[in-house]
Amino acid sequence: MKSENDIIIVGGGLAGLTCAIHLLKSGFGVTLIEKNHYPQHKVCGEYISNEALPYLRWLDVDPTQLNSTKITRLSISSATGKTINTELPLGGFGISRFTLDHFLFEKAKQNGCNFITDTVNSIDFKDDVFKITTAKTGLLNAKIVIGAFGKRSSLDQKLERGFIQKKSPWLAVKAHYKGDFPNDLVALHNFKGGYCGVSKVENDHINICYLTDYKSFKTYKNITDFQKQVLYKNPQLKEVFENCIPLFDQPLTISQISFEKKEPVYNHILMVGDTAGLIHPLCGNGMAMAIHSAKICAELTIQFLNSAISSRAVLEKKYKKEWNQNFKSRLAIGKLLSGIIRKEKLFAPLLNLLIKFPSILPEIIKKTHGKPII
Repeated sequence: MKSENDIIIVGGGLAGLTCAIHLLKSGFGVTLIEKNHYPQHKVCGEYISNEALPYLRWLDVDPTQLNSTKITRLSISSATGKTINTELPLGGFGISRFTLDHFLFEKAKQNGCNFITDTVNSIDFKDDVFKITTAKTGLLNAKIVIGAFGKRSSLDQKLERGFIQKKSPWLAVKAHYKGDFPNDLVALHNFKGGYCGVSKVENDHINICYLTDYKSFKTYKNITDFQKQVLYKNPQLKEVFENCIPLFDQPLTISQISFEKKEPVYNHILMVGDTAGLIHPLCGNGMAMAIHSAKICAELTIQFLNSAISSRAVLEKKYKKEWNQNFKSRLAIGKLLSGIIRKEKLFAPLLNLLIKFPSILPEIIKKTHGKPII
């Protein structure tokens, strides 16, 4: 096995852990730096398109071992509760980040990953070597650094990435519930200023996660007030909340979620998952995209370290090209759909069209999803 400091991954979420497992499987040493301990809940829709399933099985991390739910149907409602239903072209599965990330962590650890629980303060690149400064461990050197530090991080500010300079209006709220909800369904319910995803995960728990405009949200005293005054105006959402018992003491929240353009390579760091680009949650495949980006990054890193790719410049060019080929159009379509869905005057006629011509909806879904990753 090559030196573990040949490769340092900053961030141990879905993309970082997947990338680590792939690199370890191929005989490379990996150091992964993550500031939090496992397991923990994260704000996430917790639905993964089946496009990721063949690849996860190749990594020997089959989510069916975790009692994930099999999801085959989609239901979409307007803010007034008008609904359309369809079969999902590929289908997917529901699994909590609490369970999945911990499972991947244990797998990476079992495969020899060197985990450091610490905060990265800076990443500098000079003379073809990365220097990573951490709060407790000190200075680390690496040939390759992979950025997997999530949607928004203090590191983004320290690196002076473009998107972090712009304020974002988005706030996400997530919690688990007990209640009666179909195992095979993912529902997307709209409300004024946002949309809410509902689906089952393991242990018969229901994940409810919604995205809203912070300006609208802050006019209410608390989350409960906001939900009753805004989300309940969609009768579908009102029924879900009134028939579910919360399992968290308080919902989890994350603010300043940015859908601005990001760079898949920045300061020679290869970015994966949400660190490289974030698709609107309504598309339902952000987790599959994170997994896929980890695969692309791992494969090209292996080629570079084995000298099959001649230089760092070529590596970065290839990664940008593959990332854009696989994800750029999905992000653009996701942004367009989000703009339509958030405006009832635009969404209502679209919904009527889809009700008249139901075969259109699966085709739209396909535009935001990829083919099975093998």
